[in-house]
Amino acid sequence: MAALQVHQLACGRGDRQLFSDLSFELQGGEALWLKGRNGSGKTSLLRVLCGLGRPLLGEVRWNGAPIERLREDYYRQLIYCGHAAAVKDDLLAWENVAMSSTLSGVACSRQQALDALDSVGLGAQATRPARALSQGQRRRVALARLAVEPLPPLLLLDEPFVALDQPAVQTLCATLNRHLADGGILVYTTHQAQALQARRLEQFDLDQLAAC
Repeated sequence: MAALQVHQLACGRGDRQLFSDLSFELQGGEALWLKGRNGSGKTSLLRVLCGLGRPLLGEVRWNGAPIERLREDYYRQLIYCGHAAAVKDDLLAWENVAMSSTLSGVACSRQQALDALDSVGLGAQATRPARALSQGQRRRVALARLAVEPLPPLLLLDEPFVALDQPAVQTLCATLNRHLADGGILVYTTHQAQALQARRLEQFDLDQLAAC
């Protein structure tokens, strides 16, 4: 069973320490909801967890091994959806979904990509180039990758419910619940509380850690 371990982590931005002494372990079927005001370090923590940022102190481990040693092997076992949508301007919306899925080792047909975009309310924009989409629509294109299964074990999602209408929110919740039921791990931030069905759902308020 997969396991994500964080040991005495401290993160900062520039000369400012955001939080310190953060430790937790998540195993298959478990989720962590990161809470805190804007600027408390939620996005910084997600970037450290996916290997895009470095902590001031502490260590992130995947199945007991430091992620710095695993590198590409670790990256293939996660999906990170941040505030900045990782889409290619020159590709059509559906091509972005297919490419993102293929790069993570999951074959994705045109029809699968179209269905994925439809699930986040972008069916009508599927054949438009990404450069012609709004920032909210580009974010939905990135999230549509989650509708192409199988998913890797670890999902790291920064405000995944922003800019989604209620049907799309329900569809995403169903996808995340299936991921957890299948033994996946989820770490996410949101200001819109959703009823996810995890074997264990932890909540960390980074504001409290910053105050310690």
